[in-house]
Amino acid sequence: MKYRVLGRSGLKVSELCLGAMTFGEDWGFGASREESRKQFDVFAEAGGNFIDTANVYCNGTSEQLLGRFIGPARQQYVISSKYSLSTCHADPNGGGNTRKSMTRAVEQSLRRLATDCIDVYWLHAWDAVTPIDEVMRGLDDLLRAGKILYAGVSNTPAWVVAQANTLAEWRGWSRFVGLQVEYNLIERSVERELLPMAQAHGMSVLAWSPLAGGVLTGKYVLDGDSIHIDDTRRGAEHNGERLTRESMHAASVLAQVAAELERPPAQVALNWLRQRASEPIPIVAGRTLEQFRQNLGCVDFEIDPARLARLDAASSISPGFPQRFLACEPLRHAMFGARRHLFDMPREARP
Repeated sequence: MKYRVLGRSGLKVSELCLGAMTFGEDWGFGASREESRKQFDVFAEAGGNFIDTANVYCNGTSEQLLGRFIGPARQQYVISSKYSLSTCHADPNGGGNTRKSMTRAVEQSLRRLATDCIDVYWLHAWDAVTPIDEVMRGLDDLLRAGKILYAGVSNTPAWVVAQANTLAEWRGWSRFVGLQVEYNLIERSVERELLPMAQAHGMSVLAWSPLAGGVLTGKYVLDGDSIHIDDTRRGAEHNGERLTRESMHAASVLAQVAAELERPPAQVALNWLRQRASEPIPIVAGRTLEQFRQNLGCVDFEIDPARLARLDAASSISPGFPQRFLACEPLRHAMFGARRHLFDMPREARP
């Protein structure tokens, strides 16, 4: 496995991130301790060093198992965890982005992970309540106290992230080095604002749910006007919004390309992500060791440009306003005149 520098930092992380959300069976699905350990070992043997979890995953079991698996080899790994989601639903301050929620969550995570420092600490989701200066100053205080090394942000509007990084830079606080978003072949709305914003601010992008909850693995098939579900354990209730005729068309094209490449659809879907211009880092996981091994195989090949173009076309989205308006020829002519082709234009941010 190859490595990348995470955002505007010197931290080297593997090109795939191990998603530990399914470490534990507390939620009624996921992997047992033994199965989780096997996945962790296979990831480490492949050269993976970047692992993502959160304080709420499997009610804390994910962090506990991860801490035990890493043990004395702590410095070989980059541990990534999150806060924001409530761990005490009867307490109005049991979650959210506040300093109170943040400090309580990080202390609990440090105990479960059996470590004195979390390498990358993420705001899990924007609560639309907490002042952004409270968030950035709180994270900077954790960094200065040595409890975290870097901060990241997930599931937050682009304007909030841009405001946060600008404020932090102005006040001499630590900036966000990474952005976590849902990004896959059927969820591409992040290409409009979030990915260009991340590029402008020098942030690495981590893609969660890169297989769209299994929609891109082949277990859902469009059969006439109905969708056949080749999985009865979780079913359509977890993927209802993803199961549309448009998404199933993209999954069908994916299956065709995968057959031509003689690769599983999951590997091709992950590889499509890895070959995007924004170079997102997929967060990979699996319910079984076999699934996980298969997903890791996405680093062993590349998709040729012609097939990449077919996949892009299968799920392309409109750039929306103002991108579409700003790119139209009459406006470009009105801005730069007839000789605009004679001078170099900066490369636009691309997905």
